[in-house]
Amino acid sequence: MLLFRNKSRALLIAAVAAGLVAQPALAQFSDSYNFLKAVDERDGAAAQKYLDEPGSVIVNTKRDGTGETALHIVVARRDETWLTYLLQKGANPNQADRKGVTPLMLATQLGFAEGAARLIKSKASVDATNRSGETPLIRAVQLRNPEMVRLLLKAGANPDKRDAVAGLSAREYAAQDGRNSAILGIIERGGQAEEPKKSGELDFSGIGEPK
Repeated sequence: MLLFRNKSRALLIAAVAAGLVAQPALAQFSDSYNFLKAVDERDGAAAQKYLDEPGSVIVNTKRDGTGETALHIVVARRDETWLTYLLQKGANPNQADRKGVTPLMLATQLGFAEGAARLIKSKASVDATNRSGETPLIRAVQLRNPEMVRLLLKAGANPDKRDAVAGLSAREYAAQDGRNSAILGIIERGGQAEEPKKSGELDFSGIGEPK
């Protein structure tokens, strides 16, 4: 009988080593994994269970491999309802993933202006950079998104902060791009709307002084 048990145990160990017996990943049973899964699946009841635990900081947990937080997940799907909920629960808007991308940078890349405004209202850093030294404003200029450029400038984004790749600022990227002259104008005005011309006022811009 002892010999049979030892032989069975040896066979089981060999099967596990060979991958013949499924071994559930430990992460699947962790609170972090299950919380992020609940956010992924929009399961409010499950997420609430973890968030309501006394002293819980799980709202800022990161996903293995990518470093994404729950905020990254909901910004990626442009979900303002969940974004507001997580921020109210204490989610840190300045946590970056492994590429240095903050939720605000992600919102900028997606053109998710409502989400960006919500993050800024919750003290997201407008000048936080990714691994390339790009700020959200630089990305907004590169993407030719005037709405996002205005939003970031009004929130105090620095148009003269340079990235680490080309050594250029948002202002300089806008000046380089001939098609981007409108965005350069927005930067020069600090994000403010262009003043409307007075009634009856002639526009001689670009044609020199009248003779």
